[in-house]
Amino acid sequence: MDPENFKIIGVTRDIVSIEILDSKQFDNHFNIGSYIKIPFQSDSSDFIIGVIKNYKIKNLDSTDPDTPAGENQFIIEVELIGSYRVLSEGKVEFERGAHGIPLPPNNGIELLSDEDFNKIYSCKLKDSEKFVFSDLAQNNAIAVPVNGNKLFNKHFAIVGSTGSGKSHSVASIIQKAIQEKNGSYDDLNNSHIVIFDIGGEYREAFPDANIIDSSNIKIPYWLFDSDELGDLFIESNEDNSHNQVSQFRYAVTENKKHTNPDIDSKNIYFDSPFRFNIDEVIRYIKNVNNEVIGKLEGENVPKSISGELIPDRIPKYFTDDIDFCEQSRTKATKAGPGPFKGHFERFILRLDITRNNPRLRFLFENADSLTLEDVLKQFIGYTKSKANVTIFDLSGIPFEVLSVTVSLISRILFEYGYYYKKMLDGSSECDTPLLLIFEEAHKYVPRSGLTKYRASRTAIERIAKEGRKYGITLGIVSQRPAEISETIFSQCNNFIAMRLTNPDDQNYVRKLLPDTLGDLTNYLPTLKAGEALLIGESIILPSLVKIHMPNQEPKSPDIDYLDIWKKQWKDVNFENVTKDWKNVT
Repeated sequence: MDPENFKIIGVTRDIVSIEILDSKQFDNHFNIGSYIKIPFQSDSSDFIIGVIKNYKIKNLDSTDPDTPAGENQFIIEVELIGSYRVLSEGKVEFERGAHGIPLPPNNGIELLSDEDFNKIYSCKLKDSEKFVFSDLAQNNAIAVPVNGNKLFNKHFAIVGSTGSGKSHSVASIIQKAIQEKNGSYDDLNNSHIVIFDIGGEYREAFPDANIIDSSNIKIPYWLFDSDELGDLFIESNEDNSHNQVSQFRYAVTENKKHTNPDIDSKNIYFDSPFRFNIDEVIRYIKNVNNEVIGKLEGENVPKSISGELIPDRIPKYFTDDIDFCEQSRTKATKAGPGPFKGHFERFILRLDITRNNPRLRFLFENADSLTLEDVLKQFIGYTKSKANVTIFDLSGIPFEVLSVTVSLISRILFEYGYYYKKMLDGSSECDTPLLLIFEEAHKYVPRSGLTKYRASRTAIERIAKEGRKYGITLGIVSQRPAEISETIFSQCNNFIAMRLTNPDDQNYVRKLLPDTLGDLTNYLPTLKAGEALLIGESIILPSLVKIHMPNQEPKSPDIDYLDIWKKQWKDVNFENVTKDWKNVT
């Protein structure tokens, strides 16, 4: 390819127009999205790097019909994205950002060679930092390394429409991460990855993972914080909800003190991770709802039907179902309603329904036998069979508690990171960093202000803003990025943007991308499955890449409808289908 076949015909601050004098020299050498280098000065080792954003045809045919037809010439528009300097011994430097080229413009323009790409991608990477999970889309012979530290120690997002290859990309990246080793030891490496799998896709991709689903999950209700307990038990739109919250908080706090007598009561508060007995709390609320106050001289305290005065509600309201005396205005038996008498009828009904809901059995069964340490080991894969990857299969978790379940797990892992770092006392860095992958994140951290999403949004947004300093980072995966909390997305430093067909999602991603990529983002609706725009702090040159296929693929949600429909009619055992549905075991 002759460099002099290019002729610069126009220059702006970030766009260079180049005429190709003889198009016969080219045969599929480049297309839109290809990279070129332009000499900064004549015979210089400094170059400006640009990406071809479009081209147009310059027709040289004469208007004179007797003139022989001429060859078409092409004009390409190149967006400048960085500067490239060749140093001694073949080393190179690359810096993002370019501000035009000096006068007079130099020809000698060339397409970036494979060697150029390899040098640019690696020029700021130590060998120990290189992490490869993709190849250049235009040339699959060129591996695209990223800085693995900057990919995983900063939040990242993988976005793309259904069928674009998000799940395969997640599986490929995580499989490569858990295979990375510094040395030749036989044991697992020290990676710790938690996947929130809302569709049950990842079991097949990680057969050795720590699988947690509705059948074995251990989440004791007493670990819930105020927002989570409120979402679970309080009907926030009731007129009386402020009284419900007040009495419920008081009952839970006092029951924690009652249940944990060995702990200094000054260190116990509503959000403390100490056990409490939900049945005793419900009993307290029922007693308060039925309470009658004796009004005779010297009484003015709750009074039972036997005439017993109850000056202290705690712990009697926890342990006894009290029959209160009748209300009366007579001088001999004067008694009046307590301050909340009859106010909590609907609240008690909700408490009883939630407590006895068989679909929420996993919150209440064996809760008294679990410790905080048991829960942490389960969440991070420190069980009898250690695992790098923990998969929370949320497909069987009731939708009404999906948000609070995700909230609790996320919050517990954040607080684990916080207290682990505190234990180290600043003497060393976190030595068990966690990566949390939120698959279909728009379903539990949406931009919606609805109360039912409050707990999960609060927990995950806190990780997005503060998690990195405690060794907790996020991988946000979604097919609808426009529906995800801006607070979470704005904290992502790396993006793997796959095919997006929805204009709102395309515009939202363009707005959030940390680089000015111009028309590169216009590729988003036309990318093939597995292709992505890779951009962020972990990669030196924003690139269109092809993600490697995972060794073991996640379960595809696609069903071959036509192939199945062609088969003979299949009978369905409806009794088996409805067994779990009706919670019949």
